[in-house]
Amino acid sequence: MNQLTVFTQSLWRRWMKWVPVRILSPKHRPRISAHLKSLAPQDRYLRFGYPATDEQIENYVNKLNFARDDIYGVFNRRLEIVSMAHLAFSVDPEWATCAEFGVSVDLRMRGKGLGARLFDRAVMRARNEGVGLLFIHALSENTAMLKIARKSGARVVRDGSESDAYLSLPAADMDSQVNEFIEEGMADVDFQIKLRAKQFLQLLRTLQEVRKGVRESRHKSGV
Repeated sequence: MNQLTVFTQSLWRRWMKWVPVRILSPKHRPRISAHLKSLAPQDRYLRFGYPATDEQIENYVNKLNFARDDIYGVFNRRLEIVSMAHLAFSVDPEWATCAEFGVSVDLRMRGKGLGARLFDRAVMRARNEGVGLLFIHALSENTAMLKIARKSGARVVRDGSESDAYLSLPAADMDSQVNEFIEEGMADVDFQIKLRAKQFLQLLRTLQEVRKGVRESRHKSGV
């Protein structure tokens, strides 16, 4: 097996494991709301620190500041958000180099590494924005989130039912900047492919319904 073949296979394995993470915008508010409202009561509790109602979730979504913060989403083939993260940058000048991370994952998508994938994406962005300290506030029972934080090297401080994780980030470099550029481009391409596929399937369904209607009409008229 030559080196080119080995490299190609390695690249293919990495591509198959790659999860596209797309930066969300205000137009995605309905999808964000639908994702968060689909969370079970316990998952809402872990994400927000309290058993958020639909009304409270709607209020949270309406207040998302897409100009200041970064909101990330993972889409399925139906263009539903199955996992999302919120990278909130500090508004306090004294903590200008700090940011906070929060994440949620659809119950059906657990165990696929989406939380860790969103965390890595947020870390890359935070570094490139000059953030030196990433903060995670989570309930102590949110073991999945705390595991991701510890694995990244974060210092976790527990205070009763709540825990805080602090991760010091290295300064941005050429590698982090180029990787983020590639990530954004690839995620955008992935979304467009899924969008075109969904539109094509909808067109097929419409054509099938039209054909069915024509056949039924002919049958009734005895043609």
